[in-house]
Amino acid sequence: MFTRRTPREQQSLRYHGLSVLALLFAMLLDPAPCLSGTTTMPSRALPLQHVGDFRLPGGKTRWDYLSLDPTRSKLFIAHLGDSGIVVMDTKTKTIAATISNVGHVHGTLAIPELNRVYASATGTDEVVAIDASTFKIVARIPGGKYPDGIAYAPEVGKLYVSDEHGNTETVIDVRTNRRVATIELGGAVGNTQYDPVSKHIFVNVQGRQSLAEIDPQTDRVLDRIALPGAEGNHGLLIVPKFRLAFIVCEGIDRLLVMDLEAKRIVANFGVGGEPDVLGYDEDLGQVYVASESGVLSVFKVTATDVTKVAEGFVGANAHSLAVDPASHEIYLPLKNADHHPAMRVMRP
Repeated sequence: MFTRRTPREQQSLRYHGLSVLALLFAMLLDPAPCLSGTTTMPSRALPLQHVGDFRLPGGKTRWDYLSLDPTRSKLFIAHLGDSGIVVMDTKTKTIAATISNVGHVHGTLAIPELNRVYASATGTDEVVAIDASTFKIVARIPGGKYPDGIAYAPEVGKLYVSDEHGNTETVIDVRTNRRVATIELGGAVGNTQYDPVSKHIFVNVQGRQSLAEIDPQTDRVLDRIALPGAEGNHGLLIVPKFRLAFIVCEGIDRLLVMDLEAKRIVANFGVGGEPDVLGYDEDLGQVYVASESGVLSVFKVTATDVTKVAEGFVGANAHSLAVDPASHEIYLPLKNADHHPAMRVMRP
């Protein structure tokens, strides 16, 4: 029987002490969190080895979401500041292509079975469809007022895109690349994720401190799960195996763990300042939380517990990441590493 810990238990001194000690240890070994320098290495407090920094093209501007196509060993990286997508070969760590004219690109989602990649372009308020083989743009679809996170429901062939400023979810039919529905959510929208067990879409509604559950068959909101005090609940990750949702709150620097069956918060942890993107390594049972502060938090997930195991600095503004499930490598784009943008790669 899965025995969840209560939020009060998860906030015990044991966990609090571990978080504080890890951060202090990281700062003693590597003063980079306090500096503007860009050449510092990751903190040795983390149970990760630094594989290397691999140069990325373009300017020293902001990077955002990454999406891996494991069938082609290609990583699609949103270069928000340069309005383009950089494609990296994860085997050779070389650049395969740069896709330009994707205005202020935020979200990316590779869908291998469609041979397609979708990207949210807030500069033009569009969702851009890209051929994953030729790297050519094949369609542009209206995406609301500030399209951001993207999820795919394969059973119905639909994309669900967070319209952050429009307070809605944009629904796109991937067969026609047309918008087919707009779902009102009543507040600023955070990240969107698909749950393959329930076959439902879950969306952070940060303007209402809640999590919305959507049925893709009807495009209707089935439930609104309250998250009291979850200021800025933006980042979202679902671990279907254990029926858990991981929610990061950038306004209070916390990670909430929700039991998706009971629909209640079962754990609550401190993480790095302004947490953003989460990643999951299923084979190792590890969840990673990247933050604007450059601190990476590592959690162990089992059938009975979620435990914070480490925390340390990995690079200035390393707020986004992707995990390769085959190699277990963690990809963290940095806008300025030794005076140029680079992909920092780490591995357990």
